[in-house]
Amino acid sequence: MKLIIVESPHKAKTIEKFLKGDYKVDASKGHVRDLPVNKLGVKINAGFEPTYEIPPEKKQDIKRLKDDASKAEKVYLATDPDREGEAISWHLAEVLELDKNAANRIEFNEISEKAVKSALANPRVIDKNLVDAQQARRVLDRIVGYSVSPAASSRLNETLSAGRVQSVALKMVVDRERDIQAFKPQEYWNIKAELANAAKEKFKVLLVEKDGKKYKPSDAKEADEVENTLKNSEFFVGNVKKSVVKSHAPAPFITSTLQQDGSIKLNITAPQVMHIAQRLYEGVETPQGNVALITYMRTDSVRISADAQRSALDYILKNYGEKYLPAKPNFYKSKKDAQDAHEAIRPIDLKRTPESVQGILDKNQYKLYKLIYDRFIASQMSEALYDSVAVDVKAANYTLKTSGKTLIFKGYTAVYDDTRKDEDDESGNALIPPLSAGEKLELGKITKEQKFTKPPVRFTEATLIKNMEDKGIGRPSTYATIMAKLTDKKREYVRKEKKYLVPNDISYSLIDFLVKYFPEIMNVGFTAKMEDQLDDIGEGGKDWHKLIADFYGPFEEQLKKSKITDIICEKCGAPMTINSGRYGNYYSCSNYPQCKNIKAVNEKVVIPTDRICEKCGGIMVEREGKFGKFLACSNYPKCKNTVSLAEEAGICPECGKPTLIKHGKSGKIFYGCSGYPGCNFMSWDKPTGKKCPECGAYLIEEDGHIKCSNKKCKYIEDAKS
Repeated sequence: MKLIIVESPHKAKTIEKFLKGDYKVDASKGHVRDLPVNKLGVKINAGFEPTYEIPPEKKQDIKRLKDDASKAEKVYLATDPDREGEAISWHLAEVLELDKNAANRIEFNEISEKAVKSALANPRVIDKNLVDAQQARRVLDRIVGYSVSPAASSRLNETLSAGRVQSVALKMVVDRERDIQAFKPQEYWNIKAELANAAKEKFKVLLVEKDGKKYKPSDAKEADEVENTLKNSEFFVGNVKKSVVKSHAPAPFITSTLQQDGSIKLNITAPQVMHIAQRLYEGVETPQGNVALITYMRTDSVRISADAQRSALDYILKNYGEKYLPAKPNFYKSKKDAQDAHEAIRPIDLKRTPESVQGILDKNQYKLYKLIYDRFIASQMSEALYDSVAVDVKAANYTLKTSGKTLIFKGYTAVYDDTRKDEDDESGNALIPPLSAGEKLELGKITKEQKFTKPPVRFTEATLIKNMEDKGIGRPSTYATIMAKLTDKKREYVRKEKKYLVPNDISYSLIDFLVKYFPEIMNVGFTAKMEDQLDDIGEGGKDWHKLIADFYGPFEEQLKKSKITDIICEKCGAPMTINSGRYGNYYSCSNYPQCKNIKAVNEKVVIPTDRICEKCGGIMVEREGKFGKFLACSNYPKCKNTVSLAEEAGICPECGKPTLIKHGKSGKIFYGCSGYPGCNFMSWDKPTGKKCPECGAYLIEEDGHIKCSNKKCKYIEDAKS
């Protein structure tokens, strides 16, 4: 008997049916050993060697696998075909005491009889370079996570988790939100003219240029001036550009694009996409037994096999006809930093159409399989063709434009629609009558529309993954895990509003802390470079111990600085550091071991007040935080009641009481009425308490002037007058 060890019991069932009696297939159920849970598990002073442990819940699996291996004449390790899978095979070889130089590692990109038997005919030795690349990532992430998380938690007085890649992704979300909050809308006006040719055929054009430069009127007065000029001008065709536009089919899915389309088209999260895809890869129950439907779903390669391409072209010819076949077969190039270890994600057997398996798949499994199937077929089809017309119209010193696009031939869009229309796109599929350059046009009516520039759009899971991929942050196997950590309900750094990712309050403080004390880790370029260096290890070009050592020296200094506070040791006068221990946060003297003074964080000097906490009856004490002074309950942390001691500035225009300077989620200040909750007036700008003599809105003080808070009203006066 020969033994094949895979990761998943589902995969084991699918493979067993291909191998009649000669093989036993068993599952490790993932990793069999890992770094310890409650301690660092990395020997910092001994070359950063990891200390691996077998978790208690895995001991029964190890016992069973050892029994199987002792009875087998040959053991094959068939874990997933990536770094993680390679590392699991290495751990299995260590734990089961297999010959490390034996050719016992097999891998396949799809779970089919042909692929499995081909793998068994071509076993190889475990690739230690790939194992080292995975070890380096694991050790690096453990050092960062187990060092930075306690530092952030003690500083911010919250239980927080910081990760090498996860925190960079969170910074992208926070930075985008701050850009949105800081955004000031700019007014502009769209001006459209309805025109007609000599045959009285009408069409519309949009004002885009003045004197050959991009132009939009900035206010109503300017728009009126343009309108008057256009009404008294002659219109004629400046240029007509006709062309046939080709749209090439998209490449078959890789991990990131599958997650993006799963989010956009199916409205499921990246972790859900990967969970469903894992099952389609490992196998689903059918009347014929377990059947795998797709190739391996963790890949950054758009390459497909020659057999798969021939199969797709035969399918297209049979079902769509010869005109849907490209003149030459479509080939796609993977990104230059792709590992290109195995094929793109595709169906294993095109005879298993989505419709043929719909009855045995649940709703989401069917939708994802159909998405993968259709995208693969489309990737091998001919281009879509469009008739495109672009027209420039001249009037005085203005240029107005329109464009139209008409589908001539569907091509790949007969199977898969990848168009994503921008909601602000002013051109598109307008019907344009026959026109020729120099032709005079008749003006019908002119329409004006006030618009405002829009802030940057918040990230969705799909756009964040694409952004990370474009910047080289993370790898295919990490995207879903990062999304899961960001939206984790226990910490909830990010919440979803509809499909958009919105950072919660703690995320701003966490990112500010990390950027201040760990700028290198939070640098996108540094993170992307680290991914490349991990790839170098996998390719055998770099020692993983040196990579960690080069990183750790500067990191250790940053970690020390992050713990230094402005609290002075009363015994020796040195600054104290803040630390996190089993009984909570505490201060210790930075002059250790010369001075061993320590004290609890709550021993910090506070000023008691005569105010009673309305939540628990304790005494309120005065403290000072990053946003100024505030009152806090002395029974903290049992009672977390706080009251702002905001500075007075401005006058409420509603009730006449002073307004207070307050701080929003991002740290941006605003002015709120001191009479709250009786009066809930608030303003981003300092209110004067007076009303505008022209429109009645409240007046604000800004840049040494008194202005109207109504952006449409232009009232302004000198603040000193």
